[in-house]
Amino acid sequence: MDLKFKNRFLEKWAKYFGESELPITFFYVEDPGDTARANLPDSHNCIVCELAIVRKGRPLAWNVQTIGCGGARRYFGYDDQLRPKFEYFLSHGIPGELEGERYIKTPEMVKELMSNIRCIPANGRYIIFKRFDQLTPEDNPIAVIFFSKPDVLSGLFTLANFDQPDGNGVIAPFGSGCGSIVHQPWFQGEQENPKAVLGMFDVSARPCVPQDTLTMSIPMKKFEKMVGNMDESFLITDSWQKVRTRL
Repeated sequence: MDLKFKNRFLEKWAKYFGESELPITFFYVEDPGDTARANLPDSHNCIVCELAIVRKGRPLAWNVQTIGCGGARRYFGYDDQLRPKFEYFLSHGIPGELEGERYIKTPEMVKELMSNIRCIPANGRYIIFKRFDQLTPEDNPIAVIFFSKPDVLSGLFTLANFDQPDGNGVIAPFGSGCGSIVHQPWFQGEQENPKAVLGMFDVSARPCVPQDTLTMSIPMKKFEKMVGNMDESFLITDSWQKVRTRL
């Protein structure tokens, strides 16, 4: 991480967003060094819940053994297999055998949806989540993840579209909570004109975040442009100042 860029963002964030929660980041490494390892899970656990620790300022590293959710292992690039009968699990289930989440209408629709999802080629044994202000020169974040309330999201959304003549600088694809903050922004980062990803609509992950919080995950390539645009954008207007006073 370029420390000049890091400090520039932190300065502008405080200027335009006050004391709003800082974003976290993620990246892959072979050796997490001094970063604390996540505990081995006793049972199924949602990594979105565990990220509350990172949001408070404690970096954590996970590997395939410490991720207690099969979906997260897949969306983080550690497993390319789906659980047996996943198409029924995500849809209406199998009476007497498997309860369905009913997120997609039919098993056939689930199969079509999953056929279009590629797996991340996880470069490194560990995925590290770290708050932005704690990044070091050795860190190479892939995306920046904001856990934010509507007023902050309105600012991020508008800034993400500031230099987009088509007005489509943000997408909100269907997917899991962890997929919306890692999988989708990872692949967006491969695009020539990456988009920010609005997420955390996953009903299963919602209990892990406050009721007034969603996420916006931004590939670094786009995030750098957004930070560069701050001082000439709506953020310097009276319109934003009216919003800023209640952040």
